[in-house]
Amino acid sequence: MDTTLVVMAAGMGSRFGGLKQMEPIGPGGEVLLDFSVYDAKKSGFNKVVFIIKEEIEKDFKEMVGKRISNIIDVEYVLQDMSSLPEGRKKPWGTSHAILCCKDVVKEPFAVINADDYYGANAFTDIQKHLSSAEGFDWCMVSYDLDKTLSENGTVARGCCKIEDGYLKDVVERTKIDSSARYTEDGETWIQLPMDQKVSMNLWGFTPDIFGELDRQFNEFLRTADLSKDECLIPKLVDRMIKSGKATVKVFSNKDKWYGITYHEDKEGVCRAIKELCDKGLYRGI
Repeated sequence: MDTTLVVMAAGMGSRFGGLKQMEPIGPGGEVLLDFSVYDAKKSGFNKVVFIIKEEIEKDFKEMVGKRISNIIDVEYVLQDMSSLPEGRKKPWGTSHAILCCKDVVKEPFAVINADDYYGANAFTDIQKHLSSAEGFDWCMVSYDLDKTLSENGTVARGCCKIEDGYLKDVVERTKIDSSARYTEDGETWIQLPMDQKVSMNLWGFTPDIFGELDRQFNEFLRTADLSKDECLIPKLVDRMIKSGKATVKVFSNKDKWYGITYHEDKEGVCRAIKELCDKGLYRGI
């Protein structure tokens, strides 16, 4: 069965201070996306769909897309920003980004962030599940919280409750510090376990999700504070699980995740990626 990799690359990178998805990271000037696509193709994915915004389309295709299209089939989807209310600059969120793919993705697909490094094992697990998935038989990869934190500021993570290998609950915590404490009011800090399983937006879905995404987004437009709220994929997944309509198999990954939430994160990520390249894991990238 064909499987597609969907890459969310329309984010603004406000905390980083630039477009992270096009930031050189590898020893040869590669971006983090190059390594994810390499791992995904090796695992059996045969197409990549990039979700981008119109303002970066030309630069993204020139700096990233053209190179990647030499090794795998590539399509582009523009995340529509024309309906944003006055004063809002951020896109509508991850659910809306994925919904934008409904006309070009007709097969099971994985979803990733453009500015994250997930490791080869993660793509192997997801692709194997998707190759026989039907209906609302979804999956995700989880990471231990302590392998996903930044020393340079707080991060947002989807904290997961897992039973018998399946996701039972996911709650988005938007401000988690380097010691695994989170706050909701900016004053009271609550400690999380260092091995708390978290989502890093590596999901595996079937095309059946698009109808649910459409319903979620229409409800969001009716009920949300459109000046700041986001329509997020963990909320839809959580609702589908608790209603009994979907199951989400969880693959627990012990590898270190790498990402550049803040500009100060870049040096450490570059060093880690170079070490992986020096070990021969990405020959020919």
